Amino acid sequence: MFQRITDDLEALLDRLPPHIAQPIQKRRERGDLLEVIMDLGRMPQARYPEEEVTLTDREVTIEDIEYVVSRIGAFGGDNRAGIARTLHRISAIRNRDGNIVGLTCRVGRAVYGTIKLIDDLIESGKSILLMGRPGVGKTTMLREMARVLADDLKKRVVIVDTSNEIAGDGDIPHPAIGSARRMQVVTPSLQHAVMIEAVENHMPQVIVIDEIGTELEAQAARTIAERGVQLVATAHGNTLDNLIMNPTLADLVGGIQSVTLGDEEARRRGTRKSVLERKAPPTFDIIVEIQDWYHVAVHADVAEVVDSMLRGRPILPELRWVDENEEVRREQTRPAATGVKQEPRRESAGADTRIYPFGINRSRLEQTLNKLDIEVELTNSVKDATLVMTSKSYYRRKPQPIHDAEALGIPIYVLKNNRISQMEQSLMNIFDIRQTEAPSDSAIKEAEEAISQVSQGRQKEIELSPQNSYIRMLQHQLAERFDLRSQSTGREPHRRVKIYHG
Repeated sequence: MFQRITDDLEALLDRLPPHIAQPIQKRRERGDLLEVIMDLGRMPQARYPEEEVTLTDREVTIEDIEYVVSRIGAFGGDNRAGIARTLHRISAIRNRDGNIVGLTCRVGRAVYGTIKLIDDLIESGKSILLMGRPGVGKTTMLREMARVLADDLKKRVVIVDTSNEIAGDGDIPHPAIGSARRMQVVTPSLQHAVMIEAVENHMPQVIVIDEIGTELEAQAARTIAERGVQLVATAHGNTLDNLIMNPTLADLVGGIQSVTLGDEEARRRGTRKSVLERKAPPTFDIIVEIQDWYHVAVHADVAEVVDSMLRGRPILPELRWVDENEEVRREQTRPAATGVKQEPRRESAGADTRIYPFGINRSRLEQTLNKLDIEVELTNSVKDATLVMTSKSYYRRKPQPIHDAEALGIPIYVLKNNRISQMEQSLMNIFDIRQTEAPSDSAIKEAEEAISQVSQGRQKEIELSPQNSYIRMLQHQLAERFDLRSQSTGREPHRRVKIYHG
Protein backbone atom coordinates (compact mmCIF):
# COMPACT_ATOMS: atom_id res chain seq x y z
CA MET A 1 0.00 0.00 0.00
CA PHE A 2 2.84 2.41 0.80
CA GLN A 3 5.81 3.41 -1.34
CA ARG A 4 8.61 5.28 0.39
CA ILE A 5 9.83 7.94 -2.02
CA THR A 6 12.72 9.49 -0.11
CA ASP A 7 14.33 9.64 3.28
CA ASP A 8 17.53 11.54 2.33
CA LEU A 9 19.27 9.40 4.94
CA GLU A 10 22.74 10.16 3.61
CA ALA A 11 22.17 13.86 4.29
CA LEU A 12 21.60 13.09 7.96
CA LEU A 13 24.46 10.59 8.28
CA ASP A 14 26.86 13.11 6.73
CA ARG A 15 26.09 15.44 9.65
CA LEU A 16 26.97 12.84 12.29
CA PRO A 17 30.50 12.19 13.55
CA PRO A 18 32.00 9.38 11.40
CA HIS A 19 32.38 6.95 14.31
CA ILE A 20 28.60 7.27 14.96
CA ALA A 21 27.46 7.22 11.32
CA GLN A 22 29.51 4.21 10.19
CA PRO A 23 27.77 1.58 12.40
CA ILE A 24 24.42 2.78 11.01
CA GLN A 25 25.61 2.50 7.41
CA LYS A 26 26.70 -1.09 7.98
CA ARG A 27 23.32 -2.27 9.28
CA ARG A 28 20.90 -3.90 6.83
CA GLU A 29 17.85 -2.26 8.40
CA ARG A 30 19.19 1.27 7.98
CA GLY A 31 16.02 2.12 6.04
CA ASP A 32 14.00 1.57 9.22
CA LEU A 33 16.05 3.97 11.34
CA LEU A 34 13.83 6.29 13.38
CA GLU A 35 16.30 8.51 15.21
CA VAL A 36 19.80 8.82 16.62
CA ILE A 37 20.28 9.85 20.25
CA MET A 38 23.40 11.71 21.35
CA ASP A 39 23.59 12.65 25.05
CA LEU A 40 26.72 14.10 26.60
CA GLY A 41 28.70 11.49 28.59
CA ARG A 42 26.58 8.58 27.31
CA MET A 43 27.01 6.17 24.46
CA PRO A 44 25.11 7.11 21.26
CA GLN A 45 22.08 5.04 20.35
CA ALA A 46 20.08 4.34 17.22
CA ARG A 47 16.36 3.70 17.59
CA TYR A 48 14.50 1.33 15.28
CA PRO A 49 10.83 0.28 15.41
CA GLU A 50 11.61 -2.88 17.39
CA GLU A 51 14.87 -2.10 19.19
CA GLU A 52 17.47 0.38 20.40
CA VAL A 53 21.07 -0.21 19.38
CA THR A 54 24.22 1.16 21.03
CA LEU A 55 26.37 2.40 18.18
CA THR A 56 29.77 2.57 19.88
CA ASP A 57 31.28 2.15 23.32
CA ARG A 58 32.73 5.65 23.08
CA GLU A 59 30.83 8.27 25.08
CA VAL A 60 29.44 11.36 23.36
CA THR A 61 31.64 14.43 23.86
CA ILE A 62 31.04 18.16 23.51
CA GLU A 63 33.09 17.99 20.31
CA ASP A 64 30.69 15.37 18.89
CA ILE A 65 27.69 17.59 19.63
CA GLU A 66 29.40 20.68 18.17
CA TYR A 67 30.28 18.63 15.06
CA VAL A 68 26.56 18.08 14.39
CA VAL A 69 25.40 21.59 15.38
CA SER A 70 27.88 23.25 13.05
CA ARG A 71 26.54 21.27 10.08
CA ILE A 72 22.79 21.89 10.43
CA GLY A 73 20.44 24.88 10.37
CA ALA A 74 19.88 27.27 13.26
CA PHE A 75 17.79 26.19 16.25
CA GLY A 76 14.47 27.98 16.67
CA GLY A 77 12.58 28.93 19.81
CA ASP A 78 11.32 25.36 20.09
CA ASN A 79 14.91 24.01 20.14
CA ARG A 80 14.45 22.35 16.77
CA ALA A 81 16.67 22.60 13.71
CA GLY A 82 16.80 20.90 10.33
CA ILE A 83 18.82 20.19 7.21
CA ALA A 84 18.01 22.15 4.08
CA ARG A 85 15.90 20.32 1.47
CA THR A 86 15.27 17.37 3.80
CA LEU A 87 12.60 16.45 6.33
CA HIS A 88 15.01 15.50 9.11
CA ARG A 89 14.56 17.15 12.50
CA ILE A 90 17.28 17.71 15.11
CA SER A 91 16.03 18.62 18.59
CA ALA A 92 18.32 19.96 21.31
CA ILE A 93 18.45 19.43 25.07
CA ARG A 94 20.10 22.31 26.91
CA ASN A 95 21.56 22.72 30.38
CA ARG A 96 20.77 25.60 32.75
CA ASP A 97 23.30 27.83 31.00
CA GLY A 98 21.64 27.25 27.63
CA ASN A 99 24.38 25.05 26.26
CA ILE A 100 23.40 22.00 24.20
CA VAL A 101 24.12 18.73 26.02
CA GLY A 102 21.92 16.36 24.01
CA LEU A 103 20.56 15.85 20.49
CA THR A 104 17.70 13.81 19.06
CA CYS A 105 18.22 13.38 15.32
CA ARG A 106 14.93 12.15 13.88
CA VAL A 107 14.77 10.76 10.35
CA GLY A 108 12.15 12.48 8.20
CA ARG A 109 10.58 10.51 5.36
CA ALA A 110 8.16 11.47 2.63
CA VAL A 111 5.75 8.63 1.92
CA TYR A 112 3.11 8.21 -0.75
CA GLY A 113 -0.08 6.26 -0.08
CA THR A 114 -0.50 7.09 3.61
CA ILE A 115 -3.90 8.71 3.05
CA LYS A 116 -5.57 5.95 1.08
CA LEU A 117 -7.67 5.20 4.18
CA ILE A 118 -9.17 8.71 4.23
CA ASP A 119 -8.99 9.99 0.65
CA ASP A 120 -12.80 10.34 0.50
CA LEU A 121 -12.72 12.63 3.55
CA ILE A 122 -10.09 14.87 1.96
CA GLU A 123 -12.17 15.26 -1.19
CA SER A 124 -15.24 16.23 0.87
CA GLY A 125 -13.90 19.73 1.47
CA LYS A 126 -14.59 19.48 5.20
CA SER A 127 -12.13 20.44 7.92
CA ILE A 128 -10.20 17.44 9.26
CA LEU A 129 -8.29 17.03 12.52
CA LEU A 130 -5.75 14.22 12.89
CA MET A 131 -5.02 12.77 16.33
CA GLY A 132 -2.76 9.99 17.58
CA ARG A 133 0.17 9.21 19.82
CA PRO A 134 3.60 10.73 19.07
CA GLY A 135 5.42 8.97 16.22
CA VAL A 136 2.30 7.33 14.80
CA GLY A 137 2.58 9.20 11.48
CA LYS A 138 0.38 12.28 11.87
CA THR A 139 2.84 14.66 10.22
CA THR A 140 3.62 12.20 7.41
CA MET A 141 -0.10 11.91 6.65
CA LEU A 142 -0.57 15.67 6.95
CA ARG A 143 2.21 16.28 4.44
CA GLU A 144 0.66 14.03 1.83
CA MET A 145 -2.78 15.53 2.42
CA ALA A 146 -1.29 18.93 1.57
CA ARG A 147 0.22 17.53 -1.65
CA VAL A 148 -3.00 15.82 -2.75
CA LEU A 149 -5.11 18.90 -2.02
CA ALA A 150 -2.72 21.12 -3.97
CA ASP A 151 -1.76 18.88 -6.90
CA ASP A 152 -4.64 16.45 -7.38
CA LEU A 153 -7.57 18.62 -6.25
CA LYS A 154 -6.01 21.87 -7.56
CA LYS A 155 -6.71 23.89 -4.42
CA ARG A 156 -4.79 26.87 -3.07
CA VAL A 157 -3.01 25.34 -0.07
CA VAL A 158 -0.88 27.20 2.48
CA ILE A 159 1.08 25.29 5.14
CA VAL A 160 1.86 27.02 8.44
CA ASP A 161 5.10 25.18 9.20
CA THR A 162 6.19 26.10 12.72
CA SER A 163 8.99 23.57 13.16
CA ASN A 164 9.78 23.07 9.46
CA GLU A 165 8.67 19.49 9.98
CA ILE A 166 6.10 19.42 7.17
CA ALA A 167 8.13 20.97 4.37
CA GLY A 168 11.68 20.71 5.70
CA ASP A 169 14.37 23.20 6.66
CA GLY A 170 15.68 26.00 4.45
CA ASP A 171 13.96 28.53 2.20
CA ILE A 172 12.91 26.03 -0.49
CA PRO A 173 10.18 23.57 0.62
CA HIS A 174 10.63 19.83 0.21
CA PRO A 175 9.02 18.48 -3.02
CA ALA A 176 6.85 16.15 -0.93
CA ILE A 177 4.32 19.00 -0.42
CA GLY A 178 3.82 19.39 -4.16
CA SER A 179 2.67 22.86 -5.22
CA ALA A 180 1.40 23.78 -1.74
CA ARG A 181 2.93 26.98 -0.38
CA ARG A 182 4.73 27.11 2.96
CA MET A 183 4.88 29.89 5.58
CA GLN A 184 7.60 29.49 8.20
CA VAL A 185 7.12 30.70 11.77
CA VAL A 186 9.86 32.63 13.60
CA THR A 187 8.92 31.23 17.01
CA PRO A 188 6.21 28.79 18.15
CA SER A 189 4.50 31.51 20.20
CA LEU A 190 3.63 33.29 16.94
CA GLN A 191 1.99 30.32 15.21
CA HIS A 192 -1.52 31.68 15.82
CA ALA A 193 -0.58 35.04 14.28
CA VAL A 194 0.90 33.41 11.17
CA MET A 195 -2.26 31.31 10.81
CA ILE A 196 -4.35 34.50 10.58
CA GLU A 197 -1.76 36.19 8.35
CA ALA A 198 -1.94 33.27 5.92
CA VAL A 199 -5.69 33.78 5.47
CA GLU A 200 -5.59 37.56 5.26
CA ASN A 201 -2.64 37.86 2.86
CA HIS A 202 -2.64 34.81 0.60
CA MET A 203 -6.29 33.83 -0.07
CA PRO A 204 -5.92 30.10 0.59
CA GLN A 205 -8.71 27.60 0.14
CA VAL A 206 -6.97 25.24 2.58
CA ILE A 207 -4.77 25.91 5.63
CA VAL A 208 -2.55 23.06 6.89
CA ILE A 209 -1.25 23.22 10.49
CA ASP A 210 0.84 20.78 12.50
CA GLU A 211 0.29 20.58 16.27
CA ILE A 212 -2.43 22.96 17.44
CA GLY A 213 -1.57 23.14 21.11
CA THR A 214 -2.55 26.48 22.67
CA GLU A 215 -5.75 28.38 23.30
CA LEU A 216 -4.67 31.18 20.93
CA GLU A 217 -4.08 28.63 18.16
CA ALA A 218 -7.49 27.07 18.82
CA GLN A 219 -9.09 30.52 18.57
CA ALA A 220 -7.21 31.26 15.36
CA ALA A 221 -8.40 27.95 13.91
CA ARG A 222 -12.01 28.87 14.69
CA THR A 223 -11.56 32.27 13.03
CA ILE A 224 -10.18 30.58 9.92
CA ALA A 225 -13.02 28.05 9.78
CA GLU A 226 -15.62 30.80 10.14
CA ARG A 227 -14.16 32.46 7.04
CA GLY A 228 -14.98 29.37 5.01
CA VAL A 229 -11.42 28.07 4.69
CA GLN A 230 -10.88 24.29 4.94
CA LEU A 231 -8.61 23.34 7.82
CA VAL A 232 -6.39 20.26 7.91
CA ALA A 233 -4.43 19.93 11.14
CA THR A 234 -3.06 17.78 13.93
CA ALA A 235 -3.56 18.32 17.67
CA HIS A 236 -2.17 17.00 20.93
CA GLY A 237 -4.04 13.95 22.19
CA ASN A 238 -4.76 10.42 21.05
CA THR A 239 -8.57 10.43 20.84
CA LEU A 240 -11.64 12.65 20.72
CA ASP A 241 -12.18 11.93 24.42
CA ASN A 242 -8.77 13.49 25.18
CA LEU A 243 -9.74 16.60 23.25
CA ILE A 244 -13.06 17.07 25.06
CA MET A 245 -11.30 16.77 28.43
CA ASN A 246 -8.60 19.29 27.45
CA PRO A 247 -9.87 22.75 28.54
CA THR A 248 -7.32 24.45 26.28
CA LEU A 249 -8.37 22.69 23.07
CA ALA A 250 -12.00 21.73 23.75
CA ASP A 251 -13.09 24.66 21.57
CA LEU A 252 -11.89 22.70 18.54
CA VAL A 253 -14.94 20.46 19.02
CA GLY A 254 -17.31 23.24 20.09
CA GLY A 255 -16.44 23.62 23.78
CA ILE A 256 -18.45 22.36 26.75
CA GLN A 257 -20.68 24.35 29.10
CA SER A 258 -23.01 23.57 31.98
CA VAL A 259 -26.65 24.54 31.35
CA THR A 260 -29.62 24.62 33.71
CA LEU A 261 -32.83 23.53 31.96
CA GLY A 262 -36.34 24.59 32.76
CA ASP A 263 -38.67 22.03 34.32
CA GLU A 264 -40.56 21.41 31.07
CA GLU A 265 -37.42 21.01 28.97
CA ALA A 266 -35.84 18.66 31.52
CA ARG A 267 -38.99 16.49 31.49
CA ARG A 268 -39.05 16.50 27.70
CA ARG A 269 -35.45 15.35 27.52
CA GLY A 270 -35.84 12.91 30.36
CA THR A 271 -32.73 14.33 32.08
CA ARG A 272 -31.73 16.23 35.19
CA LYS A 273 -31.96 20.03 35.17
CA SER A 274 -28.17 20.54 35.18
CA VAL A 275 -26.71 19.18 31.95
CA LEU A 276 -23.59 19.68 29.85
CA GLU A 277 -24.00 20.93 26.31
CA ARG A 278 -21.80 21.94 23.41
CA LYS A 279 -21.19 25.71 23.33
CA ALA A 280 -20.71 26.29 19.61
CA PRO A 281 -20.30 24.54 16.26
CA PRO A 282 -17.06 22.51 16.12
CA THR A 283 -14.10 24.05 14.33
CA PHE A 284 -13.41 20.66 12.71
CA ASP A 285 -16.14 18.63 11.00
CA ILE A 286 -14.21 15.33 11.04
CA ILE A 287 -11.75 13.79 13.48
CA VAL A 288 -9.46 10.94 12.45
CA GLU A 289 -7.79 8.96 15.23
CA ILE A 290 -4.65 7.36 13.76
CA GLN A 291 -3.81 4.03 15.35
CA ASP A 292 -1.06 3.21 12.83
CA TRP A 293 -0.53 3.51 9.08
CA TYR A 294 -2.95 0.67 8.47
CA HIS A 295 -5.72 1.45 11.01
CA VAL A 296 -7.74 4.60 11.73
CA ALA A 297 -10.98 5.46 13.51
CA VAL A 298 -13.17 8.15 11.92
CA HIS A 299 -15.68 10.46 13.63
CA ALA A 300 -17.45 11.74 10.53
CA ASP A 301 -19.84 14.20 12.28
CA VAL A 302 -18.08 15.77 15.26
CA ALA A 303 -21.08 17.87 16.31
CA GLU A 304 -23.38 14.87 16.57
CA VAL A 305 -20.73 12.73 18.26
CA VAL A 306 -20.01 15.34 20.95
CA ASP A 307 -23.71 15.96 21.58
CA SER A 308 -24.34 12.23 21.97
CA MET A 309 -21.39 11.84 24.35
CA LEU A 310 -22.71 14.61 26.57
CA ARG A 311 -26.11 12.89 26.66
CA GLY A 312 -24.49 9.65 27.82
CA ARG A 313 -25.05 7.81 24.53
CA PRO A 314 -21.68 7.97 22.75
CA ILE A 315 -21.52 7.15 19.05
CA LEU A 316 -18.58 4.91 18.30
CA PRO A 317 -16.37 5.79 15.31
CA GLU A 318 -16.14 4.09 11.94
CA LEU A 319 -13.14 1.79 11.88
CA ARG A 320 -11.05 1.63 8.71
CA TRP A 321 -8.14 -0.68 8.03
CA VAL A 322 -6.12 -2.28 5.24
CA ASP A 323 -6.57 -6.04 4.85
CA GLU A 324 -4.06 -8.63 3.66
CA ASN A 325 -4.97 -7.84 0.03
CA GLU A 326 -4.21 -4.13 0.58
CA GLU A 327 -7.90 -3.26 0.24
CA VAL A 328 -9.51 -0.66 2.50
CA ARG A 329 -12.12 -2.15 4.82
CA ARG A 330 -14.69 -0.26 6.90
CA GLU A 331 -16.83 -1.18 9.84
CA GLN A 332 -19.42 1.17 11.33
CA THR A 333 -19.53 0.25 15.00
CA ARG A 334 -22.88 0.48 16.75
CA PRO A 335 -23.62 3.06 19.45
CA ALA A 336 -22.46 2.07 22.91
CA ALA A 337 -25.32 0.53 24.87
CA THR A 338 -25.11 2.90 27.83
CA GLY A 339 -27.97 5.26 27.14
CA VAL A 340 -30.80 3.65 25.21
CA LYS A 341 -32.27 0.30 26.02
CA GLN A 342 -34.65 -1.19 23.51
CA GLU A 343 -37.66 -3.02 24.85
CA PRO A 344 -39.99 -5.28 22.81
CA ARG A 345 -41.85 -3.12 20.32
CA ARG A 346 -45.58 -2.72 19.96
CA GLU A 347 -47.23 -4.94 17.39
CA SER A 348 -48.28 -1.89 15.38
CA ALA A 349 -44.67 -0.77 14.87
CA GLY A 350 -41.84 -2.76 13.36
CA ALA A 351 -40.47 -4.00 10.07
CA ASP A 352 -43.84 -3.38 8.32
CA THR A 353 -43.84 0.30 9.28
CA ARG A 354 -43.49 2.72 6.37
CA ILE A 355 -42.81 6.36 7.23
CA TYR A 356 -43.58 9.24 4.91
CA PRO A 357 -41.36 12.19 6.01
CA PHE A 358 -42.97 15.46 4.95
CA GLY A 359 -41.23 18.76 5.63
CA ILE A 360 -38.49 17.18 7.75
CA ASN A 361 -34.90 16.36 6.87
CA ARG A 362 -34.84 12.87 5.39
CA SER A 363 -31.12 12.26 5.93
CA ARG A 364 -31.37 13.25 9.61
CA LEU A 365 -34.31 10.91 10.01
CA GLU A 366 -32.27 8.09 8.46
CA GLN A 367 -29.38 8.83 10.84
CA THR A 368 -31.73 8.72 13.82
CA LEU A 369 -33.29 5.45 12.71
CA ASN A 370 -29.84 3.91 12.36
CA LYS A 371 -28.79 5.27 15.72
CA LEU A 372 -31.79 3.68 17.44
CA ASP A 373 -31.42 0.51 15.34
CA ILE A 374 -34.98 0.76 13.98
CA GLU A 375 -35.66 -1.06 10.71
CA VAL A 376 -38.41 0.72 8.78
CA GLU A 377 -38.96 1.84 5.21
CA LEU A 378 -39.06 5.50 4.22
CA THR A 379 -41.55 6.02 1.43
CA ASN A 380 -42.14 8.87 -1.02
CA SER A 381 -45.91 8.44 -1.14
CA VAL A 382 -48.56 9.13 1.48
CA LYS A 383 -50.69 6.27 0.14
CA ASP A 384 -47.90 3.76 0.83
CA ALA A 385 -47.23 5.05 4.37
CA THR A 386 -48.40 3.61 7.67
CA LEU A 387 -47.49 6.88 9.45
CA VAL A 388 -46.49 10.42 8.54
CA MET A 389 -43.86 12.55 10.26
CA THR A 390 -43.94 16.30 9.69
CA SER A 391 -42.97 19.57 11.36
CA LYS A 392 -45.30 21.90 13.25
CA SER A 393 -44.98 24.65 10.63
CA TYR A 394 -45.96 22.30 7.79
CA TYR A 395 -48.83 20.77 9.76
CA ARG A 396 -50.34 24.19 10.49
CA ARG A 397 -50.49 25.06 6.79
CA LYS A 398 -52.37 21.82 6.04
CA PRO A 399 -50.93 21.16 2.57
CA GLN A 400 -52.36 18.41 0.38
CA PRO A 401 -50.24 15.52 1.73
CA ILE A 402 -51.48 16.27 5.27
CA HIS A 403 -55.10 16.38 4.06
CA ASP A 404 -54.57 13.07 2.25
CA ALA A 405 -53.10 11.43 5.35
CA GLU A 406 -56.01 12.60 7.51
CA ALA A 407 -58.51 11.40 4.91
CA LEU A 408 -56.87 7.98 4.82
CA GLY A 409 -56.72 7.76 8.61
CA ILE A 410 -52.92 7.57 8.67
CA PRO A 411 -51.38 8.65 12.02
CA ILE A 412 -49.50 11.95 11.82
CA TYR A 413 -46.64 12.67 14.20
CA VAL A 414 -45.82 16.38 14.47
CA LEU A 415 -42.30 17.51 15.50
CA LYS A 416 -41.54 20.92 16.98
CA ASN A 417 -38.53 21.35 14.72
CA ASN A 418 -36.13 19.54 12.41
CA ARG A 419 -33.55 18.63 15.04
CA ILE A 420 -32.30 15.09 15.53
CA SER A 421 -33.24 15.23 19.21
CA GLN A 422 -36.89 15.82 18.26
CA MET A 423 -36.85 12.95 15.78
CA GLU A 424 -35.21 10.69 18.33
CA GLN A 425 -37.79 11.45 21.03
CA SER A 426 -40.70 10.94 18.64
CA LEU A 427 -39.35 7.63 17.32
CA MET A 428 -38.72 6.38 20.85
CA ASN A 429 -42.39 7.07 21.64
CA ILE A 430 -43.64 5.49 18.42
CA PHE A 431 -41.60 2.32 18.80
CA ASP A 432 -41.88 2.10 22.58
CA ILE A 433 -38.16 2.37 23.19
CA ARG A 434 -37.41 2.91 26.86
CA GLN A 435 -34.68 5.32 27.86
CA THR A 436 -32.90 4.14 30.96
CA GLU A 437 -30.62 6.19 33.17
CA ALA A 438 -27.14 6.32 31.71
CA PRO A 439 -24.21 5.55 34.05
CA SER A 440 -23.21 9.21 33.87
CA ASP A 441 -26.57 10.29 35.30
CA SER A 442 -26.02 8.62 38.66
CA ALA A 443 -22.44 9.95 38.75
CA ILE A 444 -23.66 13.51 38.08
CA LYS A 445 -26.33 13.11 40.73
CA GLU A 446 -23.69 12.00 43.23
CA ALA A 447 -21.54 15.01 42.33
CA GLU A 448 -24.49 17.40 42.73
CA GLU A 449 -25.25 16.04 46.18
CA ALA A 450 -21.60 16.34 47.20
CA ILE A 451 -21.47 19.93 45.91
CA SER A 452 -24.54 20.76 47.98
CA GLN A 453 -22.97 19.28 51.12
CA VAL A 454 -19.66 21.12 50.66
CA SER A 455 -21.26 24.42 49.61
CA GLN A 456 -23.41 24.46 52.75
CA GLY A 457 -20.42 23.69 54.95
CA ARG A 458 -21.73 20.34 56.12
CA GLN A 459 -18.52 18.65 55.00
CA LYS A 460 -15.09 20.06 54.10
CA GLU A 461 -14.46 17.59 51.31
CA ILE A 462 -16.14 14.58 49.73
CA GLU A 463 -14.65 11.81 47.61
CA LEU A 464 -16.96 10.47 44.91
CA SER A 465 -17.23 6.94 43.60
CA PRO A 466 -14.60 5.76 41.10
CA GLN A 467 -15.46 6.71 37.50
CA ASN A 468 -13.83 6.62 34.09
CA SER A 469 -11.95 9.66 32.77
CA TYR A 470 -14.88 11.01 30.74
CA ILE A 471 -17.31 11.02 33.68
CA ARG A 472 -14.64 12.50 35.96
CA MET A 473 -14.34 15.37 33.49
CA LEU A 474 -18.09 16.02 33.80
CA GLN A 475 -17.81 16.03 37.60
CA HIS A 476 -14.85 18.46 37.53
CA GLN A 477 -16.77 20.86 35.28
CA LEU A 478 -19.82 20.71 37.55
CA ALA A 479 -17.71 21.55 40.61
CA GLU A 480 -16.12 24.47 38.77
CA ARG A 481 -19.56 25.84 37.90
CA PHE A 482 -20.33 26.13 41.63
CA ASP A 483 -16.94 27.74 42.43
CA LEU A 484 -15.60 24.67 44.22
CA ARG A 485 -12.24 22.97 43.83
CA SER A 486 -11.85 19.39 42.64
CA GLN A 487 -9.07 16.95 41.89
CA SER A 488 -8.74 13.35 40.77
CA THR A 489 -7.06 10.95 43.18
CA GLY A 490 -6.09 7.28 43.16
CA ARG A 491 -5.10 4.97 40.34
CA GLU A 492 -7.18 3.37 37.62
CA PRO A 493 -9.60 1.68 37.83
CA HIS A 494 -10.22 3.23 41.27
CA ARG A 495 -9.46 6.83 40.32
CA ARG A 496 -12.09 9.22 41.67
CA VAL A 497 -12.90 12.93 42.08
CA LYS A 498 -12.58 14.78 45.37
CA ILE A 499 -14.65 17.98 45.80
CA TYR A 500 -13.67 20.62 48.36
CA HIS A 501 -13.53 24.37 49.12
CA GLY A 502 -10.59 26.28 47.62
